[in-house]
Amino acid sequence: MIAADLVKTSYPKEDITFLLKDVSDAFVESTLEEREKAVQTGAHYAERLPMEYRPSDEYTNLYHETVKKTKQQLSYLVGLVTRRIFMNAGTDDVILVSLARAGSPIGILIRRYAQQMMNMDWPHYSVSILRDKGIDEKAIDSIRAAHPASRIQFVDGWTGKGAIQKELTKSVNNLNEEKAMNLYDDMAVLADPGACAVLFGTREDFLIPSACLNATVSGLVSRTILNELYIGKDDFHGAKFYGELLEEDLSNDFVDQITECFAETRDRVEKDAVSTPVTAERTWQGMAEVEAIGQQMYSETDYHLIKPGVGETTRVLLRRSPWKVLVNSLDNPDVHHILMLAKEKEVPVEVVPDLFYRAIGLIRSGKEI
Repeated sequence: MIAADLVKTSYPKEDITFLLKDVSDAFVESTLEEREKAVQTGAHYAERLPMEYRPSDEYTNLYHETVKKTKQQLSYLVGLVTRRIFMNAGTDDVILVSLARAGSPIGILIRRYAQQMMNMDWPHYSVSILRDKGIDEKAIDSIRAAHPASRIQFVDGWTGKGAIQKELTKSVNNLNEEKAMNLYDDMAVLADPGACAVLFGTREDFLIPSACLNATVSGLVSRTILNELYIGKDDFHGAKFYGELLEEDLSNDFVDQITECFAETRDRVEKDAVSTPVTAERTWQGMAEVEAIGQQMYSETDYHLIKPGVGETTRVLLRRSPWKVLVNSLDNPDVHHILMLAKEKEVPVEVVPDLFYRAIGLIRSGKEI
């Protein structure tokens, strides 16, 4: 039975169901300083929420320009990964389970493509997964109870170094062993620069514009919360709904603009879907660079402090305390918003021309070299 106290969202109910407990009235955000201090002294990052970043007019304008420039390419990638999901699953009885919240708008787009271009109605849920904590098992229990024989397909926006993929694999293996869930860990993403997913649209370190914003491009839903003061053992993981940001909300605008391009990119999608491999091997190529940078930049290596890729670097600047950002070029349009955020937050940017990723964010630990 799916609970009634689910977090609200600005998305239409047919697009997505967030299996997250609503803690909007109970949970208060921490300042950046409070949150960083807590994490550095051993607290889990999901016990606290950061303050939501309010973008400047200049940054918002850059976001809109980026969506305009990339929406056709995004539409193509959505179509390609949707077709690959279907071909890989070998059935049209697919349930999309996106990983909140970066995966949420991507799951909506995949659902819409399947429905509009392939005439398939794929239900879509969004659930919490947390590093070192795993996936929300109560949420997966609820989905499997509602869809006992369907092929569950996990979806995220992009990969960094592969921490969430590893967490998903571990959770899937545990649930299959303990509950015979018949789950697969073949997470589908639009961009897989870390080469750690098997289903993807591209392995290029490509800017997905939804990475540029927080709740206002994610249905006004916060990051997920797992704090025993608010989340009981029988609860879903939690989240807040930011109703006060309704006038600034771009969530539906983002998915609508890309959806409008589906028909234009369909022929290219169909051609490439049958002429390219459906899946690819995981090589974990990105992790090798992360390990090398960790040894160069920190006296005690904690790879959680290194956030590779355009999407992860953006998120670090929006809600953490980076001490440096690395880019392979100042001229690539995919990093222009990163340069703007770094300037706003007075974070130094270093150019490393042979960088594998287009950008890497380095979180402050107190043990930087």
